Amino acid sequence: MTNRMTSPSLLPYGDPVRRVDRHSEGEQPPGSIVATDDPELIRRWALRHRAEPATGEATESGPAVVDVHDGDAGIRFNFPAAAKFRPITWDEWFENFKAYHLMFIYERDTPGKTPSGRYRLVPGHKLVETIL
Repeated sequence: MTNRMTSPSLLPYGDPVRRVDRHSEGEQPPGSIVATDDPELIRRWALRHRAEPATGEATESGPAVVDVHDGDAGIRFNFPAAAKFRPITWDEWFENFKAYHLMFIYERDTPGKTPSGRYRLVPGHKLVETIL
């Protein structure tokens, strides 16, 4: 898998994205772009990157804080010194993640390099032809 990516999409040109879970992630090379819907793997990624579950959209737990125009899923992460979204619980984050059938796309960390905090939340149906 090559690492040629478009900055806004985080998806590699022409290469399939490997779907991983907590058991198979380590089989992929460092720096590769992978997709998952495994809650434990997503939480581990967030912990490594000091990311906290958040939303910009109005939900039952509170009002909208940022107009994000993303098809209403509205879930994001807050990072240290860049927390502009409303914090929510992991339960609420995963409820939205599952309700909108999302996949978490991210770049695997490379040992010796600053971890990449780049990620995308993409509806699974948009990745059908690009996920292995």
